[in-house]
Amino acid sequence: MTTIQLIGAILFALALVHTFAAKSFEILAHRHPHHAGLLHLLGEVEVVFGFWAAILIVAIALVAGGENAIAYAESRQYTEPLFVFVVMVVAASWPVLNAVQRALQALARLAPMRTELALAWLGLALVPLAGSLITEPAAMTLAALTLAPLVFRDGMPERLKYAALGVLFVNVSIGGTLTSYAAPPVLMVAATWGWDSAFMASQFGWKATLAVLVNASAICFVLKRHLQPAGAPAEGGGPARVPLLVSLIHLGFLAAVVLLAHHPVMFLGLFLLFLGFTQAYQRYQQPLILKEGLLVGFFLAGLVVLGGMQQWWLQPIVSSLPPVALFFGALGLTAITDNAALTYLGSLIDGMAPQAQYMLVAGAVAGGGLTVIANAPNPAGVSLLRRGFQDESIGAIGLLLGALPPTAVAAAAFFL
Repeated sequence: MTTIQLIGAILFALALVHTFAAKSFEILAHRHPHHAGLLHLLGEVEVVFGFWAAILIVAIALVAGGENAIAYAESRQYTEPLFVFVVMVVAASWPVLNAVQRALQALARLAPMRTELALAWLGLALVPLAGSLITEPAAMTLAALTLAPLVFRDGMPERLKYAALGVLFVNVSIGGTLTSYAAPPVLMVAATWGWDSAFMASQFGWKATLAVLVNASAICFVLKRHLQPAGAPAEGGGPARVPLLVSLIHLGFLAAVVLLAHHPVMFLGLFLLFLGFTQAYQRYQQPLILKEGLLVGFFLAGLVVLGGMQQWWLQPIVSSLPPVALFFGALGLTAITDNAALTYLGSLIDGMAPQAQYMLVAGAVAGGGLTVIANAPNPAGVSLLRRGFQDESIGAIGLLLGALPPTAVAAAAFFL
């Protein structure tokens, strides 16, 4: 352990404490209006890891020199934060969201239950499973925007909001395991261990589907008395009715970004074309969620910078545990670190047995809903849904408690 590694571990721990205390800063902002601006900033969950990552870079500069600090920052891979930012903005654009919501409305009307209940179930089950095709960040964005007016609204008991949020986060985390490219923790090991989409579907996919259906059905049973009738997407007072061609072009942009998810130069170039297209046909648009996307990207970039300093203590833990202990160890460690970083460390271990490989990934994806940092799409969900919670802030303890039951279901599906 070097001095810089020790500093990195301490700052990572402080960032975790800050994450759990973020809601307290929002409360303090209301009590101390003279410092409300600073307190609101520190209360933004999306700012936390970027803030402490900046402190880490300054600390490295003071200890080892400015050149080493810059070299470390530039040695990190920022493809995932950039992709999450781009796919969030594209997926949340009005033509895409309108098309998805209309499709879900049509399916909900066919269901043998109240439309609003069917719509909530589809948002908590079908959309997370669709993450195996469109990637988990896109699924989180579409599910959050679909569920916000139904579940995460005034009048819904706060405890039920946290329960629904926990189900959403867990279902998105495991719902992307039907393919080998959609879930970040799977992507980190797929090429190294030779896991293709057929392997994922046979070993993980059907179990994940079962857990998703159980979780969504259970929470909808609890929510059904509190769900209000859902109307069709608004026609007036917003953008003009979206022509089919414009919707198809937006969906084409989304598909292209997903296909080029590992090539930042390409998907960023496409994103610039997308921005130009939205300006050219502005009458069919709503304001893009650029601020929310940038905050989420900042959060994930900070996690990349801070997480890069944790390998010295995380990897020995991962490599020393037998398969069963590794499952529960990964489940617990995912709560305090990104599950993709955890599986990446496992991919560096030579000669890991197939059973241990399975247990590591299964534990990592099952625990992906426990905290905001556990899975890359979670900050996107927090950013889009926090306004529906008290003080417009999502408490880490509330999320943890809400995620425990669906996490137990997912763990049982993968483990048993």
